[in-house]
Amino acid sequence: SPALSPAASARARVVHCTLKTDSRRRELAPLIPDVMSSNGSVVLAYSGGLHTSCILVWLKEQGYDVTAYLANTGQKEDFEEARKKAPKLGIKKVFTEGVSREFVEEFIWPATQSSSLYEDSYLLGTSLTRPCTARKQVEIPQREGAKLCVWFELTCYSLAPRIKVIAPWRMPEFYNQFKGCSDLTEYTKQHGIPIPVTPKNPWNMDENLMHISYEAGIPEDPQEPSASRSLQEDPGPAKAPNTPDILEIEFKKGVLLKVTNTSLALFMYLNEVTGKHCVGRIDIVENCFIGMKSRGIYETPAGTILYHAHLDTETFTMDWEVRKIKQGLGLKCAELVYTGFWHSPECEFVCHFIAKSQERVERKVQVSLFKDQVYILGWESPRSLYKEELVSMNVHGDYELIDATGFININSLRLKEYHHLQSKVTAK
Repeated sequence: SPALSPAASARARVVHCTLKTDSRRRELAPLIPDVMSSNGSVVLAYSGGLHTSCILVWLKEQGYDVTAYLANTGQKEDFEEARKKAPKLGIKKVFTEGVSREFVEEFIWPATQSSSLYEDSYLLGTSLTRPCTARKQVEIPQREGAKLCVWFELTCYSLAPRIKVIAPWRMPEFYNQFKGCSDLTEYTKQHGIPIPVTPKNPWNMDENLMHISYEAGIPEDPQEPSASRSLQEDPGPAKAPNTPDILEIEFKKGVLLKVTNTSLALFMYLNEVTGKHCVGRIDIVENCFIGMKSRGIYETPAGTILYHAHLDTETFTMDWEVRKIKQGLGLKCAELVYTGFWHSPECEFVCHFIAKSQERVERKVQVSLFKDQVYILGWESPRSLYKEELVSMNVHGDYELIDATGFININSLRLKEYHHLQSKVTAK
């Protein structure tokens, strides 16, 4: 049954429209009349999942006119079904926007260049999509004269400092009513809200072109080893193909240029062939920004192969000292992305110098995918700093071995003095 009463539905006037982001645009006709509100209008970042569906109906109960914003970042989602579902929950307007291209070119590629890896494991698939999604969302309330209801406030305040954000999870009237997912699930039953979270699939799933994350429900129990393999009935690497796939990946200035043997979009193709071999799944406990630890199960197939291939390309083409500085910048970039500071002066600074470091990162890399592993097979680069004659043990190259004597003497001086002093202290 719909969230609104028949009488309220009879008074409602809902308008659906789609923002123009490319040549494809649809104008959708009004369906039902609007409900009078006392708190004004609000734009909700809506996915059709458990949390946003409940928040949508709850906002209506608080007297808001709700406009839903759906961002297509490449997830396998039925946007038409979500669009049809929204008016049944009593919304005012629906804006759908495709941002997959921007997500790849302006967020995934810079993350690949930086080799961003949060806490040695997480490739930031969800964290990267937030500033991309929020960047478009803030345009709507400025046009429509509405407030904003989002999960990614730092981006919104960076791009629209005067915008007003409504965060239900920080409002006592909301969190006292909903203490967790079980209360939200019960709320959906009372209001007839269809959701993807069921007793058979008791977890939250967040998907975009880069990755899928599973959190809450089963994954919250760290002693549940089967959680990472029970999701979506994943067979695991044991049932992956017994024959490896070999690809040649080419980078230019640290950005993916092409992949051999495909005419499909590069990232989508890599997701397909890499996912087939179960590459890119991790089961981790991460440190959240506010200090608590959270378990997450993430699948990042294309991102994983690009991370390894790009990192290997840097070892061949980047100066040693530059690479050490760049590694530190990459760690900082990962931290800033994870904590929501993409649109910050420090992140702009870090990304600028990371991009500078990528000017020589150009190479073809041959990789093998097999049973959840990525193997680097071979390299070719016009900008390689590797010189076989210089390092060969079979020939005497340009390097004069006698030069090492002075090098060793100078570097050992500090160590000799340190341990000489330590021996005196110990003797006392």
